[in-house]
Amino acid sequence: MNSGGLKRIREVGLKLTPHRREVYEAMQELRHTTVEDIIERVQSRNKEVTVSTIYRILDSFCSVNILSSIYHPDAGKCYYDITVAEHHHLFGGPAIEDYTDPEFSHLISNVSISRKQRLARYRYR
Repeated sequence: MNSGGLKRIREVGLKLTPHRREVYEAMQELRHTTVEDIIERVQSRNKEVTVSTIYRILDSFCSVNILSSIYHPDAGKCYYDITVAEHHHLFGGPAIEDYTDPEFSHLISNVSISRKQRLARYRYR
């Protein structure tokens, strides 16, 4: 595991347990992946890590922004993503690609703000 990942886990106040390390290492290898794939990868290395422990670790990582989850519209399921910096996703069949474009992000943000303002005005009529 890279030292940045270890550092990030500690910075958010989580204890770096062997199980957390294993889940994070699996995510580094898999990048965008389903919970089933994470469970398979972690348990292939350590059968003692239970499914419920893996779910709790994933939830804790998402709650402190170490991981995020995304919905894949073609697959109809959620995937975990280790890239938490602002970015977008391109879906092509089963593949998920990260797409980073600050101008596109700004445009989406402006549209979202504008939509919220219009809805707020509509509610108070």
